[in-house]
Amino acid sequence: MAYPESARAYVLAQYGRVYVDGLARRVGIAGGACAAAPGDGGVSEDQGRFSSVPRPNGHPWRVSAPQNLTPGSDMAGEVVALGPDAKGWALGDRVTASFFLHRTGDNYNTDIMNSALGAPVSGVLREYCAFPAHSLVAVPEHLSFEEAATLPCAGVTAYNALFGGPRPLTAGETVLIQGTGGVSIFALQLVIAAGAQAIVISSSDEKLAVAKRLGAAHGINYSHTPAWDEELKKLTGGQGVDRVVEMGGNTTLERSLSAVKTGGHIHLIGQLGGIDDVPAVSVVVPAIWKELHIRGNSIGSVAHFRCLLRVLAARPEMTRPVIDRVFDFADARAALQYVGKQQHVGKVVVRM
Repeated sequence: MAYPESARAYVLAQYGRVYVDGLARRVGIAGGACAAAPGDGGVSEDQGRFSSVPRPNGHPWRVSAPQNLTPGSDMAGEVVALGPDAKGWALGDRVTASFFLHRTGDNYNTDIMNSALGAPVSGVLREYCAFPAHSLVAVPEHLSFEEAATLPCAGVTAYNALFGGPRPLTAGETVLIQGTGGVSIFALQLVIAAGAQAIVISSSDEKLAVAKRLGAAHGINYSHTPAWDEELKKLTGGQGVDRVVEMGGNTTLERSLSAVKTGGHIHLIGQLGGIDDVPAVSVVVPAIWKELHIRGNSIGSVAHFRCLLRVLAARPEMTRPVIDRVFDFADARAALQYVGKQQHVGKVVVRM
């Protein structure tokens, strides 16, 4: 297939609090080391898939982004063109791309942060994209494009949190997972695949039922049980959980500090409960007295991605991505709005 000079893309006139009104239009395509659409490279128009559409209420980390930005950070598709530096790839390869284009291993720094797809780098909600070859990873044969498109942000984040630190998750541990969104569901699946026990909290009995079907040992509805940290202590014989996959930020952190056992781990991932309008929580006293291991987690690297894919290939029955809903490319605005309602379990995908 020829690599076109232009293609359709969703463009945000302004990156701000509300940006679901971006319009599809034709934009120029920058040359790249390896083309694979959709993304910042190229893929077959009717075969590309991508997910992880950005939240309609704005980015929590206040990334500086240019005008006319194309949103979206996750994709999967087929290589349709190769640049002179695209070593190791061939036309027709099924690929996906790292969230941070230049984070290949333990090289995380400010420059790497600025290579994030979707902001500040223009993202993947487009028909064709150009990627540096080192940012790509091969899609396992057992995964569809839709399934592979769910992995770059949520899947890699969950893997890095549980296995990327100095003390990886081991069998027999008990892990608290907050919520049932993309990262949380991947974390649940990876915990079960590792032979550990998962406890999930959510405000929805229906979502907790899904989590239990996926293998969660217990589900706690925090709307009915606001003191969920005390309930967790009861479930663990008064000891607390070994790890917390912390998604809420300051709205949940205080109870997470209470729920984790002495010497336990808190993986700081999300700020879904808000930032400016939520009082900050001090971790100093509980972290000292309980000798906690608290680690921030900003997605992961190409190396983490490849490790995740090996786990998925080894345990496909336990780790197949959970897709809540698939939207067509023309309905990308509706996909953004659907994600903003936070009614989904797992991932939402836009199909090219």
